[in-house]
Amino acid sequence: MMHEEGNPGPVGHIHLNKTLLIQSNISMHDILEKCQDAINIQQKKKKVANLFKNIDLSFSKWTDPFHITWSGRYGHYSIHIDTSGEQDGGPQWGRGRGRGREWNAETFFTLLVSNSIGWNRDRVSSAKTCFTLKLKGREEIKFLYLAVEIFLASSPSSTPLEFYDSSFQDSSWATIPVPSNWQMHGFDRPIYTNIVYPFPLNPPKVPEDNPTGCYRTYFYLPKEWEGRRIFLHFEAVDSAFFAWVNEHPTGYSQDSRLPAEFEITDFCHPCGSDKSNCLAVQVMRWSDGSYLEDQDHWWLSGIHRDVLLLAKPKVYIADYCFKSNLAEDFSCADIQVEVKVDYSAMNIDNSVETGTEIFDTGSSHTSSGHANLLSTSVSHLQLTNSVDYRLGFIGYQLKGKLQMPKLWNAEQPNLYTLVVTLKDASGNIVDCESCQVGIRQITKAPKQLLVNGQPVMIRGVNRHEHHPRLGKTNLESCMVQDLVLMKQNNINAVRNSHYPQHPRWYELCDLFGMYMIDEANIETHGFHLSSNVQHPTSEPVWASAMLDRVIGMVDRDKNHACIISWSLGNEASYGPNHAALAGWVRGKDSTRVVHYEGGGARTSSTDIVCPMYMRVWDIVKIAEDPAELRPLILCEYSHAMGNSNGNIHEYWEAIDSTFGLQGGFIWDWVDQGLLKEGADGTKNWAYGGDFGDTPNDLNFCLNGLIWPDRSPHPALHEVKFVNQPIKVTLKEGIVKITNTHFFSTTEALAFDWMIHGDGCELGSGILSIPTIAPQKSYDIKWDAGPWYDLWCTSDATEIFLTITVKLLGSTRWAETGHIVSTVQVPLPVKHETVPHIIKGEHAAFSTEVLDDSIEVKNQNLWEIKFNKQTGAIESWKVAGVPVMSKGILPCFWRAPTDNDKGGETESYLSKWKGAKLNNLTFTTESCTVLNALDNLVKIAVVYLGMPGGSEKKLPQSETSLFKVDLIYSIYGSGDVILECHVKPTSELPPLPRVGIEFHLEKSMDQIKWYGRGPFECYPDRKAAAHVGVYEQDVSSMHVPYIVPGECSGRTDVRWVTFQNKDGHGIYASTYGESPPMQMNASFYGTAELERATHNEELVKGEDIEVHLDHKHMGIGGDDSWSPCVHDKYLVPAVPYSFSVRLSRLIVSSCTFHIHYKEQNIYLW
Repeated sequence: MMHEEGNPGPVGHIHLNKTLLIQSNISMHDILEKCQDAINIQQKKKKVANLFKNIDLSFSKWTDPFHITWSGRYGHYSIHIDTSGEQDGGPQWGRGRGRGREWNAETFFTLLVSNSIGWNRDRVSSAKTCFTLKLKGREEIKFLYLAVEIFLASSPSSTPLEFYDSSFQDSSWATIPVPSNWQMHGFDRPIYTNIVYPFPLNPPKVPEDNPTGCYRTYFYLPKEWEGRRIFLHFEAVDSAFFAWVNEHPTGYSQDSRLPAEFEITDFCHPCGSDKSNCLAVQVMRWSDGSYLEDQDHWWLSGIHRDVLLLAKPKVYIADYCFKSNLAEDFSCADIQVEVKVDYSAMNIDNSVETGTEIFDTGSSHTSSGHANLLSTSVSHLQLTNSVDYRLGFIGYQLKGKLQMPKLWNAEQPNLYTLVVTLKDASGNIVDCESCQVGIRQITKAPKQLLVNGQPVMIRGVNRHEHHPRLGKTNLESCMVQDLVLMKQNNINAVRNSHYPQHPRWYELCDLFGMYMIDEANIETHGFHLSSNVQHPTSEPVWASAMLDRVIGMVDRDKNHACIISWSLGNEASYGPNHAALAGWVRGKDSTRVVHYEGGGARTSSTDIVCPMYMRVWDIVKIAEDPAELRPLILCEYSHAMGNSNGNIHEYWEAIDSTFGLQGGFIWDWVDQGLLKEGADGTKNWAYGGDFGDTPNDLNFCLNGLIWPDRSPHPALHEVKFVNQPIKVTLKEGIVKITNTHFFSTTEALAFDWMIHGDGCELGSGILSIPTIAPQKSYDIKWDAGPWYDLWCTSDATEIFLTITVKLLGSTRWAETGHIVSTVQVPLPVKHETVPHIIKGEHAAFSTEVLDDSIEVKNQNLWEIKFNKQTGAIESWKVAGVPVMSKGILPCFWRAPTDNDKGGETESYLSKWKGAKLNNLTFTTESCTVLNALDNLVKIAVVYLGMPGGSEKKLPQSETSLFKVDLIYSIYGSGDVILECHVKPTSELPPLPRVGIEFHLEKSMDQIKWYGRGPFECYPDRKAAAHVGVYEQDVSSMHVPYIVPGECSGRTDVRWVTFQNKDGHGIYASTYGESPPMQMNASFYGTAELERATHNEELVKGEDIEVHLDHKHMGIGGDDSWSPCVHDKYLVPAVPYSFSVRLSRLIVSSCTFHIHYKEQNIYLW
C-alpha cells in the first residue's frame, strides 16, 4: 500500500495580504464540503489506528513490496519551524528578519568548524552535542539525542512480548546512542559487499534470521506546546521499522535514506504533564526494501539519522516549493512559490492568509562574524487565483519578481532567505517557515548543460556518507570538513552516491557552492548475478516502491539550489519502471535535468550521457557523434582504489579540448574503512571480512581520495591540479594565463612567479597582470617577463618557471594565501649538455681479488666490497661508516597495487605470476675484474633471471627470463658508474619495473632528491608534482594505504642523496644519456608490502630498501577491475640500457654542489 495521507507538496517563501476566501472563486459550500471530507478521512484514520493497536507481526509487512509505509505523512521539504515572527521586536521581525538572524548562525562558518572534527570518542561526542546547538531559541523542535535502551533480537518474531508497552521493564537492556548504527556499538556485525546481496536472492523474501533492534525511550512535552499538533520525525532508519507511542502504533516505514513522519498528537500525554511518554521502535535489518538498496557500501542498521519532535499549530504550513525563472539577459527573475497549508485538524471557519517574502541576507556577515540583522526585503510575492483542495490540504500559489538578482552558482553561491508566513484573520502569525534559496537556471543546449547560460565544467566526486567510528551517522563538522577539502582541491560538484543524504548536507552545499546530483535510493546490482530472477525495474510489483523513493527524494530536496540534476538511482539495470520514474520527475520539476546511467547511459530516461569508467577515446567518440545532442558527463571515473588515479590528466586533456565533454565524478571521495580496535588495543582501518562478515568484497570499499579520517591521499594533489581554474601554458614563446572560471574574474586572486635553475631558486616576485574576465586569457611574451634577466644570467642547464595563484582574502573554505592554482613550465634550454667529467680526489687506490670477494678501497676515505659468488656489493663504507649493506641487483618486480590485481586472469598480476616474475631469482653467470689501474677499476657481472621452480635439467641460459649485464667503473674519487644492459625474453608480459635494487644501513634515512615531488608520484600521475629539490626522511616517505602495495615513489629524479644525521652517505644520479629515474626508498621491502593485508601489519626491515628504476609501469586507474594502464605507461619486455652514477658523501660540515647534467660533483 502507498502512503495513506496526502502530501502537502512543495512550498516557498511567501507573504500574502488577502485571505483565501477573498481571492478564491470557489464557493463557501464547496469549501465546507471539501473540509468535511477531510475530517471524515481523519476519523477513518483513527479507526484504522485502533484496529492496528495490537499489530499482528505475523504478517511480514517488511517483505511486501506494496507495503511501503503506513500512517506516515507524504514527503515534504525539511521543516525548520521559524518562530521568530512571534519574538524579537514584533511584526517587523515577524517578516523574516528574525529568521535572518537564525540563518546567519547556521551559515557563518570558519575553518575552525572543519578543524573541530575528531575521530576519538570524546571528540565525536562533542561534535554531536554541537550539532544540537542550532536548536537554541527554537522551542518547537526537540531532537531526541538520547541514550536509549536497546535489545537486539535475532528476528522480528523473537522480540520481547509487548516491549512497546509503557510498563515493560527494560532495566536489563543495553544502552545505545541515537542516532547510530547498532553494529558500531558492539551489536551484530557490519557487512561489506559491492554487488552480491548479503542474504539469498529470493525477492521479496528476506531471511528468518533477521536481526531486529527494539528501542525504548521516554520524552516529555513542554507546557508551551499545548494546543499544537505533535509530529514524530525520523530522518532515516535502516532498513524498516514500526513505531509506538504510549503503546499506540503510530506507523511503519521503509527506505533507509529518507524521512518518515507520523502525527502522534492523540497518543501523547497532555503537554506540561509530569507523565513521560514512551516511544518504542522496532527496526528490522532486512526488508523487501533491502533489495532496492544494494549499494557498494557497508550494510549497517538502526536509527542512524536524527529523530525529532515537531510542534505545529492546528493549521500549519505543510510544505512549500520555490522556483525561479530568469529573463534571457538574467536582469530579473520571476519567482513562484507554492504553499500548502494543512487544515485537516480545524474547521474552515478559521480563515488564514499566507505571505511570502524574500530577503537578501548575503551580505549579513560582517568581518567580526556578527549578523547584520537589518537584512533587506527584495521581493514580496502576491497570491494568484490558484487553489487546490485535497484531503484537507489547501494550496496557494504566489508570484513575484526580483530585479537584478544575485545568481547562485558554485563559484558565487549567492543565497536569499525565503520566509513563508501564515496569519489568522487578525493578522497574528500562526506559523512561519523559511529556508535559504538560490536563484539560478539549469537549461540544455546541444551537447551542453548550462547553469545560468554557461556550460560549466563538472569537476566532481562521488560521496558516500561515512564516518570511521560512527558508520552512517552524520556529524556536521565532518560534512563541513568534506566541503572544505573539496573546495580547497578545486572540486565543484558532488554526486550523492547512491542515496539521498542528510538534510544538512544540502544546506551546506548550497552555502559553500557545490553542484549536486541528488540520487534516489535505488540500486539492485546483485540481480545481475542471477539469470532466473526478474529484475525489479521490469516487474510491476516493484514500480510503486521505486516511484515512492524518487518522489520522496524530490519532495524533500526540491528547494535546494545546489541540485542541478535528479538521478533515478544507480546500477539498477533499465526497464519500464525507470521510464516511469523519469516521466514523473520531468513532469514534476522542469527546472532540472534527469540523470541515469543504467541501460548503457544513453537511454531516453537520461538528459545526460553519463557513462561510468568509459575510456578516454570512447568518450571523445561519443562527443564527436553529431547524432548525440546530449552532453557527456562521466558519473564515475578514475577509480581511486589505493595507489591509483593514473591517467586522469589524459581525461582532462580530452575534456578541455572536446566540445560535448563536460566533466565527471571521480569514484570516490573517502575510503570506507571502519575503525576497529583489537583486544590488545591496536587500531586499524577495517574492510570487508575483517568483522567475520560473509559474504564480503574485501577492500573494494577503499576507493577514496582521502583516508577515513579525511587525510588526503597523494592523488588528491593530481585532482587539484587537473581541476585548477587558472591554467598556464608556454607555447611558441608566449606564456598564456587562462581564467577557466565561468562567473568569476581574477580580481580576488594574486599571481606570483618563481624560477629555478637545476633545482636552485634563482628569483621570484609578484606577477602584475590585468584582471582576467571569465573564460578569457592574458598573454605574456616569455622573454618580456620579469624572470627573463635571471634566465639570461644563469648558467643552469634546465630552468623552470612556476606561476602560483593565491587567494587575496579568506573565504568560507580557505584562508588568505591559499593556493588555488600552480603551474610549472620549462623555459628554453640555453646550451647543450656538457660532456661528463669526474672531478674530485684521484689518489691511487687498491684492488684486492680474493677467493670469494673483491675489495676496492682508497685508504680511509671509502671501501667497497663485492661478493664474487653473487656479484653483488656486500658492503660500502664511507670514511669508515657503513652505508650500503646489500646490493646491487636487477629488479623487475613491485608489490602489486589494487589496480595490478584487477581483471582476474587478465590482470597484470595474473600475467606476471603466469610468467613467474613474482618468483624470480638471480644467479651469477660470471663476475670478472676487467682491468685494475691506479685510479680506475672495472668489474663486470652477468646475471641470469631465473623463474622459481624452473626445470633444473635444462641449461640456465634456456630457462632464464632475463640476462642482465652490469659493468661497474670505480674511480679513485669514490665515484661508481654502473652500466646496466637488460635483455628479457620476448614472450614476457609488460614488466612492473626495470631498475636496480640495493639496501642501505637504516641510519641512512635522510633523503634529498632533485626531481618531482614533494609527494608520491608515478609516470602516469605526475602532472601536479613540480621538479625541485626536496628533503624527507625515509619514514615520512611511506604512504600508508590501508592495503599495502607499491607506494612512495618519486618520478623524474635526476639525483638523490641518502645520508645519516652526521652527513655520511651516498649520492646517486642518472648518467650519460639515461633519462631521469623513478626512485623509491622504504623501511618496508617489496616482499613485506606484498605480504601484509593491512598497513598496521607491516614490519620494518633492518635496512632501507632502495629502488632506482630506469622504467616503472604506470599505476593506472581508469578502473580497478581490468588492466587499464595506458600503452605509453607500460614497460614492454624489450632490451634496455641505462647508467647510474653512485658517489660517496662525507660529513655534513663538507658542502657539495651537484650539477647532475654535467655529471660533476665538487667536494670541498
